[in-house]
Amino acid sequence: MTTLRAFTCDDLFRFNNINLDPLTETYGIPFYLQYLAHWPEYFIVAEAPGGELMGYSAAVLMLRMFTVMGKAEGSVAREEWHGHVTALSVAPEFRRLGLAAKLMELLEEISEKKGGFFVDLFVRVSNQVAVNMYKQLGYSVYRTVLEYYSASSGEPDEDAYDMRKALSRDTEKKSVIPLPHPVRPEDIE
Repeated sequence: MTTLRAFTCDDLFRFNNINLDPLTETYGIPFYLQYLAHWPEYFIVAEAPGGELMGYSAAVLMLRMFTVMGKAEGSVAREEWHGHVTALSVAPEFRRLGLAAKLMELLEEISEKKGGFFVDLFVRVSNQVAVNMYKQLGYSVYRTVLEYYSASSGEPDEDAYDMRKALSRDTEKKSVIPLPHPVRPEDIE
């Protein structure tokens, strides 16, 4: 039976099977520790019966996304309070079991309880498997962010979709009305 539990510092030494996937964004240990210290309720891991990590999710509830680190600013009055999914990854051998959907559901529930207007995330335009999964979970493309993901090996940077799902507090669904034009990373508020 799969166990969903809070991420711990020890898990940093056990999640390479998840993070070594080429579509998973990886970060330095200080980044993960910052999330663990500031937003522990949003840092969840799925563990197999034998103790192997199957997947994890990390998110933050914030007023407005300003940098990739999730700096908070904005106001509830301007309806910017939201949950932001920073990372969602499932080890290849545990995919297609519904773990990603369950982890997203938990993050959405936490964001609802904290009074968020919506949940958002960034995903590579080329990652159609993930894009389709998020659409099945009720997310829609809010905007395209040009050259959001840095490329390696001399390839061009890759665009991202900023996908959103309105929560119950956004009764008019204003937070998911798509922008008519793409933006650049420095334009993200």
